[in-house]
Formats: sequence, structure tokens, C-alpha cells
Amino acid sequence: MQKVPMTVKGADKLREELNRLKQVERPRIINAIAEARAHGDLKENAEYHAAREQQGFIEGRILEIEGKLSIAHVIDISQMENTGRVIFGATIKLTNEGSESISYQIVGEDEADISNGKISVTSPVARALIGKFEGDTVEVSTPDGTIVYEIVEVAYI
Repeated sequence: MQKVPMTVKGADKLREELNRLKQVERPRIINAIAEARAHGDLKENAEYHAAREQQGFIEGRILEIEGKLSIAHVIDISQMENTGRVIFGATIKLTNEGSESISYQIVGEDEADISNGKISVTSPVARALIGKFEGDTVEVSTPDGTIVYEIVEVAYI
């Protein structure tokens, strides 16, 4: 089975969600099902059916998170020696031809959130950046055309 890269923060976030689902949400749904059962006829009991549907969603999400964590290769970028090379987990400051400055952190697929500057390691931008060094110029093909970036800084935080 192939391991999937994930940052320490991403793995911690998934573990927190898993813990919340198991310790808070699951017992709450079990109580809701028991309460709905006490109301009688289950065929026409909307509360019961809604609670069972929620239970199915929660159990499915628990299995999904456990599966992701079981194949995760957790990488602690703060333990890496900063060589100026773009690697998984690195935070990269870029400037484009229009001298606009942007920063991205390369993270696992499940952690990607462009609004927070986190891009997936499988994204076109990340694939173009991996292996490059500070000062390098990188061409990235996007749906809007080719964009040229200069790597200003690479940080391992």
C-alpha cells in the first residue's frame, strides 16, 4: 500500500476530528436514536430516520479518517535542514512577472486550502516547484496560460 504524505499539523487535525466524532458525536447520535425509539412506531418516526442517517454519516467519516491516517506518511518539516530546496511541507514565497508576491505551503491532498495558502503536493504549481531552489525561475502551466514565478524564499516551518 502506498503511503500518502501529510504534515504533522494535518495529521493532528484529522486525529482531533476523529476523537471528536468518537467521543462526542457518536454518543450523541446513539442517545438520539434511543430517544426516538422510545417514541414508538419506527416506520413513521422521522426523528429516528434522521438520527440513523446521521449515524451512517458519522460512522462513514470515522472509517474514512482512520483509513487516511493508516496510510499517512507524516512528515515533520521543522526537523529538516533548510537547504533552500523546495520539498513537501516547505513554505515558498514567490513573485510572478507582475512582481506580485504570494506564499504557498506544499501539503498533502487532504490538507490543501488555497484560501489559507496551502496547496496540494499534486497540484500543477507544487509539481513545478518541487526540487527547485531559492532564486530559481519556474514556469507553471495553468488553465489561464503559463505563469512564470521566481522562488524568493523557501522556509521549513
